[in-house]
Amino acid sequence: MEIFLEILKIILPSVIVFITALYVLKTVLQKDAEKRKVEIILQNQKMITPLRLQAYERMVLFLERISPNNIIMRLQTPNMTAAQLHKEMLILIRSEFEHNLSQQIYLSIDSWEQIKIAKEKTIQLLNAAFNNLEPDANAMLFSQLIFEKLIVNQKSPLQEAIDYLKNEIKILY
Repeated sequence: MEIFLEILKIILPSVIVFITALYVLKTVLQKDAEKRKVEIILQNQKMITPLRLQAYERMVLFLERISPNNIIMRLQTPNMTAAQLHKEMLILIRSEFEHNLSQQIYLSIDSWEQIKIAKEKTIQLLNAAFNNLEPDANAMLFSQLIFEKLIVNQKSPLQEAIDYLKNEIKILY
């Protein structure tokens, strides 16, 4: 029995020291892993933040570019028919949208939905104005109808989407 107690006196402190060392080592390694994780997240934020801001900028630019006011100024030519202008406007809106599709990766789901809704409402506005005319009507008359419909609306869907994006950027940054 005395030998057993002597062995226990030697082994018990060794086991306690071993368990303590194991616990301390585990804690240090966990803190180091967490520190590395935070560093990686911060490094990713440094890379992603400019890309996200650029995506918001590009989408505001997209919304401005598909504004009927801007499209009419760019596309309308003398002797153009309403059908020609309508077709060109729809082609431009769709190509601008397709050009910026990849930006949705950096935007929130709600922002992307606002952009899609604004685009669709703009197309609906153009279609509604065009449906009130004969296809061979003058493009100037078509433009005038579009401007009248824009004036009737309190706030354009494009401006609502731009305001939404601006507010989201303020919240995020």
